[in-house]
Amino acid sequence: MFKGFTQETFDFLAGIRTNNNKEWFEEHKAVYTESVLSPLKELGEELFRPFDGTAGMMYKVGRIYRDATFPPYLHYRDVMWIYVRYEAMYWNKTPALFFELSPEGAEFGFRIAKPEPALMERFRKMLADDPETFPDMVERCRKEYGMKLSGDEYKRCKPCENESLKCFFNKKGLALSVTVPSVDNELFSSELVTHVNSVFKALVPINNKFHELVELHESEKQLRASVCDEAEAIVKAPEHEFMW
Repeated sequence: MFKGFTQETFDFLAGIRTNNNKEWFEEHKAVYTESVLSPLKELGEELFRPFDGTAGMMYKVGRIYRDATFPPYLHYRDVMWIYVRYEAMYWNKTPALFFELSPEGAEFGFRIAKPEPALMERFRKMLADDPETFPDMVERCRKEYGMKLSGDEYKRCKPCENESLKCFFNKKGLALSVTVPSVDNELFSSELVTHVNSVFKALVPINNKFHELVELHESEKQLRASVCDEAEAIVKAPEHEFMW
C-alpha cells in the first residue's frame, strides 16, 4: 500500500540529474529501489485499481534506464512515470492517464503526446461538428480540479472560425494536468492516491473520447491498406500482345 514518498525520493532524483553516471547510480541504487521504485509501484497499483477489469486497460511503471539511442544521450532518467492506458503499440501516439515524478514535484493528468497529424485533423473535425461537448468537459476539469491545458503547438495556426476552439485547433498534442510541488506535504502522504484518482476519474471521458478517435483512425488505416493489397494482388493484363 502506498504511504507516500520521502525526502530521499526527491534527493535521489535531483542527484541523478546532476550526477548522471553509472558510478553515482550504483552507489545510490538502494535509495532508488527503496525510495523511488518501490513507492512508484505501490502507487501504480493503487491508481490502476479503479480500471482493473476494464477491457484493454493496463498500467506501467517506467524504468530509470534511458534508451541510449535517443536524445538526450544520458544513462538515467530524472523524471519517473506511471501510465494507465489502453494497450497500444506506440504509447506516445495514443491517449494515456499519467503520473510523473521529478525533483520539482509531481504532475498528473491526461496526455496524448505525439499523435499522428491525421488523428488531430479528425479531432478538429469532431470539434467543428460539435463545438460544445469536448470544450465543456475540459472546462469542468479546469474549474473543479485546477487542471491546465497544454501541448505542443503548430507554428502556423490551423484555420478556425470559432474563436473558442482555437486553443484546441493549434495543438499538435494535448494534455490536461495538475502539478504538486515537491515541498507540498501531499506527496509525503497516502492522500496523494485520493487526489490522483479523482483527477483520473474526471479525465476518463476525455481519455475515452481520444481512444475512440484512435480506434476509428486505425481501423480506417487498416481498411485502406487492405484495399491497396487487394488491388496489387489483381493480375494485370499484359501490356503487349504476343503471337501464340
